[in-house]
Amino acid sequence: MDTEYDFLPEGSDKIVYIRPVKVADLPDELREQVQGQEALYAVHDSDGERLALVSNRQLAFILARQNDFAPVSVH
Repeated sequence: MDTEYDFLPEGSDKIVYIRPVKVADLPDELREQVQGQEALYAVHDSDGERLALVSNRQLAFILARQNDFAPVSVH
């Protein structure tokens, strides 16, 4: 079967990677802003640059899709 599917937006630059980040691993100025959280979720572009930090995985995926990115989970 040779059926093509268009799963991702045009171009690989539209992929972002979602991964958990321990609050303890963040710089001091960011840790001070996070109260009561042990982990956050980071959204990274294909070059590894952090685009956003959010409080939960679902929000990270929603944020990516609202900005026309295709999110991929990284463990």
